[in-house]
Amino acid sequence: MENVFAPDSHSNFSWDKLGDITKGRPHLGPEVPVKVYRIFEYAVYDVLCHELGQEKAQQILRAAGYKAGWEFAHNVLELTADFDSFLSDTAAKLLNLQIGVLRVEKMNRETGEFTVTVAEDLDCSGLQASGEEVCNYDEGFLSAVFESYTGNKYDVREIDCWASGDKVCRFVGVPQKS
Repeated sequence: MENVFAPDSHSNFSWDKLGDITKGRPHLGPEVPVKVYRIFEYAVYDVLCHELGQEKAQQILRAAGYKAGWEFAHNVLELTADFDSFLSDTAAKLLNLQIGVLRVEKMNRETGEFTVTVAEDLDCSGLQASGEEVCNYDEGFLSAVFESYTGNKYDVREIDCWASGDKVCRFVGVPQKS
């Protein structure tokens, strides 16, 4: 996946731009309901589809997820840990931030290919089945997290989704050849 929002490109987003949420929201706190997150995500997606078409909208969501995953990995995760500790740390941080419940199903340490599931995710858990995978943002996010740890670019694609009738989202990641 070519990403025009790669970390070395010019960008207006970085982790420090998230601000001091505790100071800025002393009464409401740092959390919002998942429904509010989805209102934002699906409204933006709808506008992007209308303006640019579905394929380009999905590409943009992947790129945004990639940028967020890169910032998350470099500001929250322990990127120098051994691989098992990295995976445990990532799962714990995603759970703690209520992003989702990460589980590694398969990991080929020789090739770097993996299959992970994310249950109770922000994007689609609980949606009515539409027959399509909708977690493009998560594809980009996971791609950047694994790239940040391994140094290899990843193509991550969702193969099962709550929105396609499954009860978890399943992603396959394949390192890209240079």
